Order: sequence, then C-alpha cells, then structure tokens
Amino acid sequence: MSQQPFSRPGAIDLSALKKRPAPAGPGAGRPAAPGAPTGGAGEPAGGGSAYSVAVDESNFQSVLEASMTAPVVLVFHSPSQSPESTQLAADVITVADEYDGRFLAATIDVDAVPQIAQAMQIPQVPLMLVILDGRPATQPIPGAAPIEDIRALFNQLAQQLTAQGIAGHHAPHAFGGAAAATTEGEEPEIDPRYAPAQDALADGDIDRAVAEYQKLVDANPADHEAAAGLAMAKVLQRTQGVDLNAARAAAAAAPDDVDAQTMVADLDMLGGHVEDAFARLVELVRRTAGKDRDRAREHLVGLFAAVGNDDPRVLKGRQALASALF
Repeated sequence: MSQQPFSRPGAIDLSALKKRPAPAGPGAGRPAAPGAPTGGAGEPAGGGSAYSVAVDESNFQSVLEASMTAPVVLVFHSPSQSPESTQLAADVITVADEYDGRFLAATIDVDAVPQIAQAMQIPQVPLMLVILDGRPATQPIPGAAPIEDIRALFNQLAQQLTAQGIAGHHAPHAFGGAAAATTEGEEPEIDPRYAPAQDALADGDIDRAVAEYQKLVDANPADHEAAAGLAMAKVLQRTQGVDLNAARAAAAAAPDDVDAQTMVADLDMLGGHVEDAFARLVELVRRTAGKDRDRAREHLVGLFAAVGNDDPRVLKGRQALASALF
C-alpha cells in the first residue's frame, strides 16, 4: 500500500452526479446510518461503528462536506467484482473507529451506486481516496491490504495531520438518525493542550510550533502525541527551504556524511517514504562508528517517534537498527 503525504489538489467534479436523479425505492433519499448495510449482500458490516457511513447519491455531498472538519477516507468496493475489496472496506471501518473521529470511513459499493465511481473516474476496485477540505488529499491508493497495513497508513496520516496543525474531529454518528456530538456550525472540539502548537503550524511558524510541542513534552514526557508532534515539527524545521534535488545529490556524493544522509531521510519522511528514510539511516549506522554512529542512531530514533512506536514500520526499523548496532 502506498504511503503519501497530504496535499491540496483540485476539487472533485460532481457535475455527472448532479445530472442524475436520486435512486428510487424504499428508503431512497435518506442517508444510511453509520456503517449500516445498504442492503447488498456484500456490504461491509459496520455494526456499531460511530465513524463510518455507507455512501449513496443522497448523502455523498454531505460526506464531502464533512471533510471540511476532518479527513474522509472513501473506500470503493464491489462484492461482485472483488470480494476482498469488501473486506478492505470493513477493515477501514474498524481502523477509523480506533481514531475516535479523526477520520470518517465512507464506503461506496460500486455495484449499488456505480454513478459515484463513474463521476469520480475510479479505474478499479478496491481503491481508497483520502478527502480533505472537499478535495483529494492523496493520490488514489489501489489494491487490497491487510488490516495492519491499513493501520500503518492511518498512523502516518494522523502524524501528518498533527504536523500540519489539522486538529478537527468528526462527530460520532454524524450521518443518519443518530445524534451528533456537535450541532451544525459548531466548531469541532480539539484538545486545548495542542492548540498553540497547531496554531503555529497553521501560521507557518515552525520554530514556534517546535517550542510549543517542546513545552508539552517537558511537562509530560509520557504524552506520546505531543512527542510525535514535536518530532515531526522538527523534521519540518530542519527541511525548511531545502532543495530536494540538491540534497539528494549531496547525499549521493558523500554516502557517509551524517548531515547529508539525515537531511535526505527527513525529506523522505515528508514525502511519505517512511521505510526509505529508515533504511537509509540504518545503513548509515551500519557503516559509521563513534560519534557519527551515535548521531545517525539518535536521528533515526527521532524519526521513529515522529511515526509512532506502535507502527509496524517502526517495529521493523528497530529490529534493523539493533542488527546494525550489534
């Protein structure tokens, strides 16, 4: 499964959908309850999911509007074309629930509502697309994946949200008949501890964000979210104004230069190439000694913190680092 950073490409074209009438039949025009089946045999079972919705033409616009608060993960699946895609949709619902509203899982059965897939020019199923501010925030993510890979993807996206000062949360059961936790027009609740750092990131003041996150970590070293935010903010701080091509050329010319190699590792992190960043620094640790080795190891441990210690890539990276050291 590809790992990609958030961006702000163009808005989704819904003109094709607007030309079609809403689907007829019992229940037409009413949004489905979060995670509830739409009636198809292969619909993923959302059960008691608070942060998922089965999408049709009647609620698709509302789902896109929800991405103005926090990211929406669209999952296109087809019980008839790809049974494993429906398992992917169910797994995305499971993982989205683990983030308590930081993401909304929106499942789209292309057998039941082909118009949405056609309007969005979806080339295949399964396929995931992360929507933020009503626009695709990543390139399409094709193919099925085990649930641990999905967790790794969500973890990376959550870290990038923190680093970019995006702190919104979806209200539970925001679709269908269940009561929402926030009223229309009400700002989503955010943890006030992180507000100064997130405001600084939103203002583009990376140095201030680092200082604010550092205060949180100093006050509570066990605050893992603050530690992750600090680590990612430091990556942003170190890479400000750096030319990617020049940095890669410098690293290629000096494979044992700690500064050159750690800079490219930081740039790889920002580009979503987490495993490449880890592998580069593990090999640097393997090749160096003394203070250079210590610097490379400490930098790598900082990147582990930015990604999150429970991430499978970090667990693999720690094993590789141990092998390089001993």
